[in-house]
Parts: sequence; structure tokens; C-alpha cells
Amino acid sequence: MAKKAIISKDAPAAIGPYSHACESNGFVFVSGQLGINHETGALEPTVENQAERSLANTRAILSGIGLDLSSIVKTTIFLTDMKDFAAVNAVYADFFDGAFPARSCIAVKALPLGGLVEIESVAARG
Repeated sequence: MAKKAIISKDAPAAIGPYSHACESNGFVFVSGQLGINHETGALEPTVENQAERSLANTRAILSGIGLDLSSIVKTTIFLTDMKDFAAVNAVYADFFDGAFPARSCIAVKALPLGGLVEIESVAARG
């Protein structure tokens, strides 16, 4: 099984020993993206801003390998507070054309850098 590590110059640098994404057998596994501003390196201030930035970073990673958000077949959202579920849903809905990927949402105790939301994705070629 061949796999290819993907590092994007258009997304914030990884904050640990991992690639932005890894491609294998026609699937692209995008590491969880926090709401970090690529230009400033700072975490966005609100959960809405962080969700938007997380998805924008995911879009940038996929764009670098010729894919877009419509290629995403599964997402997992990690929230530090389920009270933010509706706010994140509103942002999330704006990024997809109605053909929504399968999705899970999990409450977690904490996220790196004090993040409020993290979104990981699986995309498929073809």
C-alpha cells in the first residue's frame, strides 16, 4: 500500500509531528484543522471564526492536490463545548453545496492551543 504525505504551503504549519494530509488508495485523510489564521499564526477569536478558518485551511490543503471541499466524504468535528454545536453547524453549512459529507461530532475536554473546534476530513478522488 503506497501512501503520500501532503504538506501545504497554503495552510498553517502542523503543530506536531504530522502531515497536513496523507493520500492512499484514492483517499485523502486530512489531519484535524484548528482555526489558525495561516497569515498570522494566531487562533481565531470565536468558535464561528475558528470553524470558518478550519474549513478554509482544509480547502487550501485539498486545493493544493487538485481537490476541493466537494470531494470530502466524511468529517469529524471536535468541540470543547456542545453549546457551540448550532453555531458551528451554521458555518459548516455555508461551505458545502447541500451534498453534505457523512459527519460525526464529538465533545472533547480540550483541544491544542486552546482551540474551541477542530475539523478533520476524508476526501476521495474520482
